[in-house]
Amino acid sequence: MPNWTLKQLESFVWVAKLGSFRGTAERLNTTQPNISVRISQLEASLGVRLFHRDSGSVALTPIGHSLLSHAEKVLQASEEFSQQSIRSDQQIGILRLGVTELIAQTWLRAYLLALRQVFPNIDVELKVDLTVNLREELVSRALDLCLLNGPISNFNITNVELGSVPYLWVASPRLGLVGSDIATFASHTILTHARNTRHFVELSAHFRDSFEQPVRIVPSSNLAASLQMTLDGLGIAPMSRTLVEKYLDSGELVEFPYEWKPTALIFTASYAHTPASFLLKRAAELAGEQAAHQHHGNGSGQMGR
Repeated sequence: MPNWTLKQLESFVWVAKLGSFRGTAERLNTTQPNISVRISQLEASLGVRLFHRDSGSVALTPIGHSLLSHAEKVLQASEEFSQQSIRSDQQIGILRLGVTELIAQTWLRAYLLALRQVFPNIDVELKVDLTVNLREELVSRALDLCLLNGPISNFNITNVELGSVPYLWVASPRLGLVGSDIATFASHTILTHARNTRHFVELSAHFRDSFEQPVRIVPSSNLAASLQMTLDGLGIAPMSRTLVEKYLDSGELVEFPYEWKPTALIFTASYAHTPASFLLKRAAELAGEQAAHQHHGNGSGQMGR
């Protein structure tokens, strides 16, 4: 019977996913020589070659490809077996969490408190960034779990739906907006998301196609700054009701009834499901529960921005 270990299988799966012995060593908190030894020992035990190694590059052999899914199943079964005897409060480690600023400005605090209650010994390393950047870091395994504009189309990624984010147009009452036609928009600055977002592309295309004159569109990668500029009367902006509710109630902002709005965003809690991780699966489920609570609080069945 082959004498392989779970550590060897884990190293095999991570090298296959990351395509790097060095990256696997960093991910598993060990050294590159240790990973090389584990792979060599696994290959010797199985009597096959799992990887082609050429000038620093690593690629699965045909037999390596065929064995990968079986190794993943063994690790998943091992993870599930272990979790039957390990309570959530005994989980120890670090969760590298990425979130969009949109979520950071609304229900992130409540989520982190819920996460700490379920996993009191897990420390969260938080990164707030644009979805396009978070997506890249998640796929490369630089982040463990992301709450972002999804879903992510990657066979290694699991996406848990968090709901949608509809927009409404808001402005400071000091602008004295009258009417709801596009000409009114054209006379004011439009505040929007960063240039490399779908939101910006949609908004730019709408005004380009619907109005003959140039429209002043000012993008920003900082949601808080964009909100403050709107409050200061520096422009009109599409925002989510959850984000601006208190300003609408106080009269610091008013809703502008312009018919067209950017497409509502769909958000997901996304994580790599290979190798299997009880922590990531449960943390994503908690995000879904928090988002559902947010929906109920809004009374609209949708996640507030």
